[in-house]
Amino acid sequence: MRALLVVNPAATTTSARTRDVLIHALASEMKLEAVTTEYRGHARDLGRRAADSDDIDLVVALGGDGTVNEVVNGLLHAGPDPDALPRLAVVPGGSTNVFARALGLPNDAVEATGAILDALSLRSERTVGLGVAAGTPGTEDEAVPPRWFTFCAGFGFDAGVVGRVEQQRERGKTSTHSLYIRQAARQFLGDPHRRRGAITLERPGAEPVKGLALSIVCNTSPWTYLGNRPVYAAPAASFDSALDVLALGRLSAAAMARYSTQLLTSTPDRGPRGKHVVSLHDLTDFTLHSKAPLPFQMDGDHLGLRSSVTFTGVRRALRVIV
Repeated sequence: MRALLVVNPAATTTSARTRDVLIHALASEMKLEAVTTEYRGHARDLGRRAADSDDIDLVVALGGDGTVNEVVNGLLHAGPDPDALPRLAVVPGGSTNVFARALGLPNDAVEATGAILDALSLRSERTVGLGVAAGTPGTEDEAVPPRWFTFCAGFGFDAGVVGRVEQQRERGKTSTHSLYIRQAARQFLGDPHRRRGAITLERPGAEPVKGLALSIVCNTSPWTYLGNRPVYAAPAASFDSALDVLALGRLSAAAMARYSTQLLTSTPDRGPRGKHVVSLHDLTDFTLHSKAPLPFQMDGDHLGLRSSVTFTGVRRALRVIV
C-alpha cells in the first residue's frame, strides 16, 4: 500500500517527537510519503494531488479538524467517487478532533495510530456521507464556490463565536474550552439579531421557516465536545444519512440559559427542545437566507460573512479507515 501522510506541524496536541514516532509506526506498515504543510490550503492541495494520482491508496491526515477539512476538500475536488478515490485515515492532533472522535477513534494520537493500523490489517472501513455548502444562485453570494464539510456548519450565532475565538488565537491565546465559553457570552451580548432572528430556512416542498436567530447544520452526532463531554445538537444526525439542522427562533437571556443547559445535558437520545426550537432530520437540499450578512463557519473554520448559503447532503462521499 502506498500512502500520503499530511502533517500539520501546528497541531496543538502533538509534539515533533510524537509526530516522528507516528511517522515511523505508519512507515513500518506501508510505503509512506510524509509531507508537512507549509501554508493555509496546503493540505487541500496535497489531497487534490492524491485524488489525481494513480498510485496513492490512502491519505492520512495528522492534525485537527481544519487539516481534515482541507484534505477532504482536496480529495473531493472533482466530486465524490468512494470506490475510486484514495481512502482517508485521521490521526487526531487538534484541540477537539470532532470528526475523528465521531468515527469512534481514540482522541490520543498514538492510540489512534494503533487503531488505524489494526483497521488496515483487518480491512475495516466505512463509507461516510458529507455536506456541501455553496453560494446560492441569484444572490450576491452566488459566486462562492462549493466547499465540503465533515461534521458541521453554522450560520449566525455559533459562527460568530468561532470568529471571535479565531481572533483571540491570532492574538496568542490558547484554544481552550473556557475561551469558547467566554467568547460565546460576548457574542450573545453583542448579537443584534438574537431577539428577532434574521435567518430563513427554505427547502423543497415545505413552507419557509422564518425568524431564526441561530442555525447549526450537523453531519454527525455529537456536534462537538467540551473536554471529554459530547454535546448533541442534533442527536439523530449520522454519517449514514444526509444533513440535520438545529435552529432557534429566539435567543433571549432566559432562552439562552435554557438551551445552553439542554446542550450541556444532551444525550444521544435527547437534544434541545422547546417551542422556539426547530429540529430537522436527513435533509438533502436546503438554503439559509439572511436579511443581513451573518458569520459563517464550516468544521470550526470561520469563513466570513454570508447572506445566503445552499446546503447539499451527500450520503456516500468518501471511504474512511475505522
